[in-house]
Amino acid sequence: MCRGNLIQVSVRSTVIPDAPAKTLAPLCVGDVLDVTIGQIAHGGHFIAHANGRTIFVRHAITGEFARIKITEVRSKIVRADAVEILEPSPDRVSPPCAFAGPQLCGGCDFQHISLGRQRALKQQVVADAFRRHARLVDVGIHVLPIAGDDDGLHWRTRVRWGVDRQGHAGFHVFRSSTVLPVDKCMIATAGQGVVPAATYRGAQEVRSAEGSDGEVVVTATGTASSGGSRVTQFVLGRSWQIGLASFWQGHRGAPDTLVRAVLAAGDPRIGEHWWDLYSGVGLFSAYLAAAVGPTGSLVAVEGDSRSVRDARRNLHQEANIKLVEGQVGDWLGSAPGPGRVDGIVLDPPRTGAGHAIVSQIAARKPRVVVYVACDPVALARDVEAFASNGYRFAGATGFDTFPMTHHVELVATLVPIDAADQIS
Repeated sequence: MCRGNLIQVSVRSTVIPDAPAKTLAPLCVGDVLDVTIGQIAHGGHFIAHANGRTIFVRHAITGEFARIKITEVRSKIVRADAVEILEPSPDRVSPPCAFAGPQLCGGCDFQHISLGRQRALKQQVVADAFRRHARLVDVGIHVLPIAGDDDGLHWRTRVRWGVDRQGHAGFHVFRSSTVLPVDKCMIATAGQGVVPAATYRGAQEVRSAEGSDGEVVVTATGTASSGGSRVTQFVLGRSWQIGLASFWQGHRGAPDTLVRAVLAAGDPRIGEHWWDLYSGVGLFSAYLAAAVGPTGSLVAVEGDSRSVRDARRNLHQEANIKLVEGQVGDWLGSAPGPGRVDGIVLDPPRTGAGHAIVSQIAARKPRVVVYVACDPVALARDVEAFASNGYRFAGATGFDTFPMTHHVELVATLVPIDAADQIS
């Protein structure tokens, strides 16, 4: 039974001494404990142990000795915030944002950690995901910074803001419906500072975006309140018109970086036939189609109608691109066969593609699959699925497209197991 906020001090080790479970007091919300912080876990938490339970701690760093406060207790998970750092890590820095910290904005996980250590921690999470879910060790995946991103701030070109009852824009407290009003967001591009400066009475949500040309568009619950409904983005010399509701990479430098990475991984060649699955607004499609030339072809499949409309707007002059609006799994089940498919770009949602879609892709025997992933665990699971369907993992690169958060983008390559090197 929980009796209040007790101060308990752990040994300075993540090893739990053997003890009968009945002698351990239950952990309760509000309890405060002193613990040693262990390894990072997927999702931006760090592991600690106390009273026979594993605790997922935010605002800490591996190796620190910290005072934590329990924020959630469930049968299978306990969460806590580090509220005082008794022995700090040398990689701890002062958060640049006044709204980063326990019980404040839930958007940024790592503002208290130096950028170099952030990327090292993300590499560790990726390696652990591949070891656990793909049974691969020493995968050697490095997380690289986006060119020109020196401080991890002012990179996010698209932001969704919550609105409190007074109409002030802000962000949700971690795992809460409470909106914390803010006067600025340190990871948003500077032009989007117009959002918290205004009031949005009666609105439930505000979306904002800043284009490559500096134009800022703001909508409140779907009604345009500033600018138009689309922004202009420039990627590798090409102009894109993108609606606020369509998916677009958030980091200002991510589209250029990821397009280059996809082209390098897949090595599309003149006359080849490619598929771009979960193609969104057609970002990869445009450059793949240019690479295969007029004698080649590309089919882009996307289920979101708003993104398909943007794709049609931006790609209508590309004669060798066929745009398909539909769910990828449904389309694969009815796609004409046994037509030749040389390469496939697979950019699924955060949950991954899954065994059924992986099996359908492998059945077409492309020489290469380029997998773009925003979740290392989902990617690792799908890599294992590809392995059971005759494809091996041939390497990947991570990109720090979400500085100050636990998120990471990965571009992986898969080739047939019976081919020593299909893409060299």
